[in-house]
Amino acid sequence: MQERILYSQNVWVDGKLQPATVHIQNGTISNIHFNKRDTAEDFGDLVIMPGVIDVHVHVNEPGRTEWEGFETATQAAAAGGTTTIIDMPLNASPVTTTLAAFEAKLASTQGKMNINVGFYAGLVPGNATHLEAMLQAGVVGVKCFLTHSGIDEFPNVTEKDLDEAMAIIAKYKVPLLAHCELYDTEVDCGFNENPTSYQHYLASRPKQWENDAIALMIRKCREHNCPIHIVHVASAEALAQIEAAKKEGLPITAETCTQYIYFNAESIPDASCIYKCAPPIREKANNDQLKQAFSTGVLDFLTTDHSPAPPSIKEMESGNLKKAWGGIAGIQFLLSGSWTAMKETLTLEQFIPLVTAKPAAFCKAKKKGTIAVGYDADLVIWNPNDSEIIREEDVFFRYKISPYIGQNLSGIVAETIVNGETVYQNKSIKNKNKGQWLLLK
Repeated sequence: MQERILYSQNVWVDGKLQPATVHIQNGTISNIHFNKRDTAEDFGDLVIMPGVIDVHVHVNEPGRTEWEGFETATQAAAAGGTTTIIDMPLNASPVTTTLAAFEAKLASTQGKMNINVGFYAGLVPGNATHLEAMLQAGVVGVKCFLTHSGIDEFPNVTEKDLDEAMAIIAKYKVPLLAHCELYDTEVDCGFNENPTSYQHYLASRPKQWENDAIALMIRKCREHNCPIHIVHVASAEALAQIEAAKKEGLPITAETCTQYIYFNAESIPDASCIYKCAPPIREKANNDQLKQAFSTGVLDFLTTDHSPAPPSIKEMESGNLKKAWGGIAGIQFLLSGSWTAMKETLTLEQFIPLVTAKPAAFCKAKKKGTIAVGYDADLVIWNPNDSEIIREEDVFFRYKISPYIGQNLSGIVAETIVNGETVYQNKSIKNKNKGQWLLLK
């Protein structure tokens, strides 16, 4: 592979943006100079930084590929500057709860990985004996639900299931990821009578559900010393207990997603199912607290929880939030959507690790998330100061159903480089299938 030499006045090296020349050879970063080399491609003041890492994505292959699939999901990720994703275990069919199912998923990626892909195993009642084989095969973590997942083949776990599984997972020092909503009875808030009302949907999944579930996971973490990760934190009320657990020294991490800091419940129209997700997008005052939690380190990084579905399942015609599939399609907008939401709260230097080094450390991607000699040449070149209104034709994921369409987002990606090869440039895919598996072995 021919050497490629890139220069910018704003390269993210050693924890700061600075002038640098980056040499790429055989898919890795071979040299870095802190001046401009004559032979370098000059990107002016565009930011060159590690490729974005999204550790919470539902690709839905094999088995529900009509919903998305690795081909379109990884193209969309590349278009947004993302070079590595970690795929969740539940929207494929079969769900990834056995070694055979994991091997079927690996096989389904062949010829379709336009960026790097890692995988989680699933924990469901009765499959704890299968976890060890999947952990040995290289999954980067295990995912469970504390409430119904929406997929009947992926039921939620009980405390007994957690006890059995965490004893196994703790030995491998990988995280148990939990969808944290917990309740005994549904909230009587009139949602059945008002199925197109967003405010009624919001009331039907209160913060207390999250707070109680997170409290349970922290208690189990303490008992088993098993790393836990709280996915898509939406309740700001839960931040204090996460902070206390971290101060106690428990192995706990937590994320929120772009949609929970970019959108606010007050501005979501009724009968618009593109905004439906669980937990729901909450009020602005709540979401402002989520943003501040990155400044204090209570929240660790950002993800998308990309969860696409066909128009019929999203109830695009009826607007029925009660029936609609809950999930937001946003894999392409982790960088631009999150930066737009956070740029008044954090500096760019504070923001960059939230989508690069911190998720890389979380999934133990030891040669990703940093620009350094010997690291993988996964890079994004982008302009954080420029903005554009997202059009349907700009979207690379399968169905052009997303609340980000029509939004004016700051941060335009010029080029995405995966393992040293240009995958996305100037609004088009240039090279396909340049990704690799990210397996912990």
